[in-house]
Amino acid sequence: MNNIGKNYFDIGYLDVLAGGSSFLHRLDPRAKLITSLVFIVMVVSFDKYAFSALLPFFIYPVALVSIGGLPVRYLLRKILLVSPFALLVGIFNPFIDREIVLRVGGVGIPGGWVSYLSILIRFFLTVSAAFILIATTGFNAVCDSLIKLGVPRPFVVQLLFFHRYIFILTDEAERMVRARQLRTFDTRLMGFKVFVALVSNLLLRTLDRAERIYRAMCCRGFDGRVRMIRTMKITGKEIGFAWGWIFMFVFFRCFNVPLIFGELITGALK
Repeated sequence: MNNIGKNYFDIGYLDVLAGGSSFLHRLDPRAKLITSLVFIVMVVSFDKYAFSALLPFFIYPVALVSIGGLPVRYLLRKILLVSPFALLVGIFNPFIDREIVLRVGGVGIPGGWVSYLSILIRFFLTVSAAFILIATTGFNAVCDSLIKLGVPRPFVVQLLFFHRYIFILTDEAERMVRARQLRTFDTRLMGFKVFVALVSNLLLRTLDRAERIYRAMCCRGFDGRVRMIRTMKITGKEIGFAWGWIFMFVFFRCFNVPLIFGELITGALK
């Protein structure tokens, strides 16, 4: 029997991982949020043919996974889950851009393949940084940090509600799929009419349940504020963490480190 919530949309486990006690978990969420945002901006700022210049940025997610003791397989599964979006974005690049922009061992590589590979690398780096941020901070703490950094509160509350109600959506979808399997002996794929009916009922059931949950929250004193038990405090550790990584990101952005090392090694061998 399919378990949609557990096998496909188990993003709630990221908040469970945020309860760790490593050095990375104990840092102020604002320092990790700012560092991750700078990392994402630096990665997406490269031109479409950038490839080797992006490779040094893998140091950041690898180091954070190691320091935070995060499960690598779980993170890779979550990244692969959303990878079809990145695969579809540049799938036609190799057919549109046929100009040779790179040669490896005398073999010319068209620009379409280079740009497509660049898209996939950027996707992996940015999505992994976002997942690691939540896994070491928690989504509520991230939202609280956004408010403290000056992001409008209505936007943050909507983001918080989206994260909360996505679990309601998957829970209702799981119940409907299980109910259909228990009430039918048809093992064939779901027909289009049945699919449309299930999606319509899923939307109505989700909206109804979300409304009941929101009313229950208001009865318990919810006023749109994100309250955290842990207090936030910027210390020397947070400043060193943020500025150290930001300096490294800027250095990687300004200098193509793999190309420089390649030229040095080639010159030394001559």
